[in-house]
Amino acid sequence: MTDVPNAPTADRPTVISIDAMGGDGGVEAVVGGMEKSAVKNAEIRYIVHGDAAALEAAIARRPDLAAITEIRPAEKVISMDEKPSHALRHGKGSSMWNALETVRGGEATVAVSCGNTGALMAVSMLQLRKLPGVNRPAIAVLWPSRGKTGQNVILDMGADIRADAGDLLQYAVMGASYARNGFGIDRPRLGLLNVGTEEHKGRAELHEAADLIEAAAESGHFTYVGFVEGSDFASAEVDVIVTDGFTGNVALKAAEGTAHLIREYLHRAFEATLFSRLSALVAMPALKRLSKSMDPRRQNGGVFLGLNGTVIKSHGGADATGVSAAIKLAFILAQKGFSEKLAARVASGVPGAKDGDPQRNAEAA
Repeated sequence: MTDVPNAPTADRPTVISIDAMGGDGGVEAVVGGMEKSAVKNAEIRYIVHGDAAALEAAIARRPDLAAITEIRPAEKVISMDEKPSHALRHGKGSSMWNALETVRGGEATVAVSCGNTGALMAVSMLQLRKLPGVNRPAIAVLWPSRGKTGQNVILDMGADIRADAGDLLQYAVMGASYARNGFGIDRPRLGLLNVGTEEHKGRAELHEAADLIEAAAESGHFTYVGFVEGSDFASAEVDVIVTDGFTGNVALKAAEGTAHLIREYLHRAFEATLFSRLSALVAMPALKRLSKSMDPRRQNGGVFLGLNGTVIKSHGGADATGVSAAIKLAFILAQKGFSEKLAARVASGVPGAKDGDPQRNAEAA
């Protein structure tokens, strides 16, 4: 495989564009996450957008971060409850808008935002446009799993609540490329979410999608394992699970709520009596490992797939650790030249896309 054009090198560091104004944790959480990632990755450089005074104050306390960060003032902020249509009409000049503009203009390789998901997707589609052949972009998230990588790729998680058979095929091709480039899985195992694994179960469009995905598996360089159920999200037998955005988003929110509930139950159980509190001290190392494995911050970062550029959506409530995880993911994908590889894969593997250059397609991820 030849080098990806314009990929970051030792002489050309990875520039990540950050929307610093969207998250619940404010500028401090975003800047803290930037610092954590920069310490681990010397090749990172930042362009950060938002309240100049707040950013300058937060970054000034971190001299090493200041040396690799360019602050660009943005007076506007797209709020978490703002409708996507309003963001499209009035978002120009906001921190989110400007962060995406640097990716479109080639100044940065990838954008990261903790902001409004709907607005971010709408502005991303306007600024970066969809890849040729892609009908609906998708949001891919990481799900803790029993597999070797410790995480599975699930998509779509809410970019669009509708998805027909052709859309699900596109999600499969893009999800497999993400797993391959982001996590080094040479031939990802891919499942299609259904209400059962039996062939006769499910809606007609799922059966149509299953046929399309199975037919595309060889050219898409993935293995189709068939229908999977919700209980398989954490399975070691699959690497990518494809579903529509409505189902995916409901599953994600249900899992987040359940994880919080389990943590609360454990806390209550160990606080109930003196004996249980003493037991908690003995079990503390195991509890810390459990807490770490269930910590959603370490799986933070949804990738918008199907655009002419890479956009990472961090959880709105992310603290510095969560923001750092999203930036780490952005850095890995930028280093891999993921955007260019995905474009080549879509061009060569999705019905309706124009045939690309044969050599480029042969080198597709």
